[in-house]
Amino acid sequence: MKVLVVYCHPSESSFTAQVKEAFVKGLRDGGHTYEISDLYAMHFNPVFSEKEYGREAFYNSAQSISSDILAEQQKINNADVIAFLYPVFWTECPALLTGWFQRVWTYGFAYGDSRTMKQLDKALFLVTMGGSSKDSVRREQIEAMKTVMLGDRIHDRAKSAEMIVFDEMTRGYGNDKNREERIVRFTKQAYQIGLTLKG
Repeated sequence: MKVLVVYCHPSESSFTAQVKEAFVKGLRDGGHTYEISDLYAMHFNPVFSEKEYGREAFYNSAQSISSDILAEQQKINNADVIAFLYPVFWTECPALLTGWFQRVWTYGFAYGDSRTMKQLDKALFLVTMGGSSKDSVRREQIEAMKTVMLGDRIHDRAKSAEMIVFDEMTRGYGNDKNREERIVRFTKQAYQIGLTLKG
């Protein structure tokens, strides 16, 4: 399968970066092909401009789309699966990824009567979180994130969508030993997800 990996984390020394590397290794070993949009490394511009707002707000498909957005849209249409890898920042993905959706999900591509975005086989979210899913408030937050990402941003743009949360990854707070153990377990899990990926 062809996989577009949309990666969004400001630090290459992070646990999220380790998840990305393990997942990509699994893809390679599983015979999949992949392309990575590393939003920080690309210096992707997340700012939704007034011109872009005018195009989207008035459904003006005649107005041009910038080349950086056309490139991301082409990557999507070249893929069978899209995988998003990012940390949870205040119950949300990083602002850079929010901006990616705002700018890439254009009228005529991701929505509208005659959209040109292909329906992907799968959308996968591999999300790292400091808090614990054992806590009811975190479970509620995860469900809220699923509503936004799977329900709204993906919706019918993929035949299936799944969010996997790697939790309890905070530093300090007496969690260091647990964190190290979970790094080993979760990177193995990310590798297996890539290795056995199916639509």
